[in-house]
Amino acid sequence: MEKQLDKKGLAKYNNKNFSKSLQPKGFCKKMAEEKKFYLTEEGLERIRKEYENLKELKLAKTRGEPPEILYEDANFLGSKIIEFENIIKNAELIKPPEKEKQNSIDLGATVLVEIDGEIDEFRLVGTLEADPSNRKISNESPIGQALLGKRVGETVVIKTPIVNHACKITKIKYNNIDKP
Repeated sequence: MEKQLDKKGLAKYNNKNFSKSLQPKGFCKKMAEEKKFYLTEEGLERIRKEYENLKELKLAKTRGEPPEILYEDANFLGSKIIEFENIIKNAELIKPPEKEKQNSIDLGATVLVEIDGEIDEFRLVGTLEADPSNRKISNESPIGQALLGKRVGETVVIKTPIVNHACKITKIKYNNIDKP
């Protein structure tokens, strides 16, 4: 198996004899889709560090060194490395929109909304950084999807499997892209 590096320094393997039966089910289809992963600079840095840690762990495992974190299954470790390579390769940084477009909600926006008479604030991020307990909502969640492109003063209905909420947008801001 021949190892090469791509533009971002990620390992690429070229082996015509590599058996498709060794690849995870749906591997070719998943890799062909190449979904974009929207990340803040801080989030991308976290992913890169984890990727480097996994590569070091795999190298230590091949040398027979006892790792700090035990990954018994080498295939699982390898699939996690491939997953992180795909994320890094297809990452798109979340940046504030141009000044004239900051009056509508997009990724990276901190949004104040009124729901049932109460004010709530959260930040719209990509799925990999979503953390509702820390007020980070995914752009693919029902709330995120309903709010994308909306402006201050608009009321949207957020549909969830359990309940529907009317939500009035009271403020949009784009400062501190990497801080909640």
